[in-house]
Amino acid sequence: MIGFLIKKTLYDLWDNMFKIVVLNLGFIAVSAVPVFVPAAVVELTNSIAAGIAVTAAGIIGCSLYLASAAYTIKEISDYKTFSFADFIKNFKAAWPAGLVMSVFIFCLYIVITIILPFYLGIESLFGLFLAAIIFWLTFFAVLSFQFYFTIYSRIGSKVFKSLKKCMIISLDNSGFSFFLFLHNLVVMIISIVFVFMFPGPVGVLLYLDEALRLRLLKYDWLEANPEENRRKIPWDVLLIEEREKTGTRSFKNFIFPWKD
Repeated sequence: MIGFLIKKTLYDLWDNMFKIVVLNLGFIAVSAVPVFVPAAVVELTNSIAAGIAVTAAGIIGCSLYLASAAYTIKEISDYKTFSFADFIKNFKAAWPAGLVMSVFIFCLYIVITIILPFYLGIESLFGLFLAAIIFWLTFFAVLSFQFYFTIYSRIGSKVFKSLKKCMIISLDNSGFSFFLFLHNLVVMIISIVFVFMFPGPVGVLLYLDEALRLRLLKYDWLEANPEENRRKIPWDVLLIEEREKTGTRSFKNFIFPWKD
């Protein structure tokens, strides 16, 4: 299943490279606000509070942008296409997910910069024990929340329902969730070479959506076959139609499709 997931995502990224790059450029422009503007605001106003407010506004803007992008690129996973007008239209449905993600990022920032250092600074076994618990709870939250945009856009547009689904899917597919986390970390590192224009954060969103979409086939099969062993999912059978739709390509056709 993972091999097919990587293959399909690679094909979809390649076939929609221009649109992915444009969406990433939009995110880069939006993310410039929390990265570069706060320092200038603090220097001009001599107010740290103003800089923090600009940073918070920038984080919210980035989260809203990625939420709308997640809604938009799911069309690619479904073998369809989208226009940039769809991105604007999807903002209306996506903004609650963006706000929730911005709150999560803020909480994550507090945990990393304040809470963990505080307990580590106690310099006792008790402090180390609490720090370890907080670290692993935070790590699990990160593994779960990586699905949030895709679950919100694909399963149902309800905040708390999506949060619950994130935790359930992450717990039920812990190894898969960890693999996705590592994969996306590597993709973002590779994206540095292309200044985050490709695959970039939008490419990561596409990969997560492809992963969730294929993983949901497992739950459809389990619902139809409740007596079967849930640890032995017949992926070869479940992916027959998907493989037919995706097809195969030679290296020549992949790089120079117009020559075949």
